[in-house]
Amino acid sequence: MLTLWDLLKASTRTKPERTARSTPPAANPVEVKPAAPKRPTMADRYDAMTREMMARYQIRVRKWRSSMSGVAWEVHYRDGTVSRLIEAPRPKGPMSAAIFLHEIGHHAIGFGVYKPRCLEEYHAWRFAIEQMEALGLNVTDGVRNRMRESLEYAVWKARRRGIKRLPAELQPYAATTSAA
Repeated sequence: MLTLWDLLKASTRTKPERTARSTPPAANPVEVKPAAPKRPTMADRYDAMTREMMARYQIRVRKWRSSMSGVAWEVHYRDGTVSRLIEAPRPKGPMSAAIFLHEIGHHAIGFGVYKPRCLEEYHAWRFAIEQMEALGLNVTDGVRNRMRESLEYAVWKARRRGIKRLPAELQPYAATTSAA
């Protein structure tokens, strides 16, 4: 009498090996062509730009923001060392890249180099747009509108604080300025 174990043992036996006669003749071998070099994706380009800018200006990102806003600052220590920090969105598209580069721009041009503060904002935006163009990144109408709105707000704030003379670079942003 056969048991269940006998049936299981029979089904787990190895199949007989194929002999040379039982294998079908080999078809024409297919030539494997080497893969074409992979073109970097936009995500790769944004990542490379981020790493390069952070290394070039010795900047540390304190926090990657989920919003489209940023801030840049320096911490000066008693021993003379300086930490350059930013908070910005991680560059994944034109707008987040522009904001990231704007914050990098504050460090690149130097804090307090341009007075008044609204002029520093202008030069940080100019740095961002120039870097995007130099790196072949897309500068969209949305990015240009964001720059314009940001500079209009900076001029409005400077006027509210009592600026006596607006720098010539900011005159185009003063004509459209109204209370925010």
